[in-house]
Amino acid sequence: MTYKLLHHTGCSTSRNGLALLQENGVEPEIRKYMNAGEALSVDELKDIARKMGASSPREFLRDKDAKKFEIPDDLSDEKLYEAMVENPRLIQRPIGINGNRAVLGRPIEKLLEIR
Repeated sequence: MTYKLLHHTGCSTSRNGLALLQENGVEPEIRKYMNAGEALSVDELKDIARKMGASSPREFLRDKDAKKFEIPDDLSDEKLYEAMVENPRLIQRPIGINGNRAVLGRPIEKLLEIR
């Protein structure tokens, strides 16, 4: 299986997560989801949530950006997925994906759990 990393080069935690994987012999396929050409779809976000065992996209929502962009606390999951597609800054990172498992790399050591 190919380990995939949802990565944002402008995020120090994401960069540190990538470095940790590489230090441990994992060369992930990197998806720079913040770039328009590599943006995530609603279906992909739902699949990631399923692989994480997440009951809601709120489990990988960047709270500080949700406040900044005035995402209401009572926004439906469907609308939140749509908001994440429109503004990928709302997605917490890094996220590691390997086969049918995914994990939010907070702390980054969690990325090693699915290698």
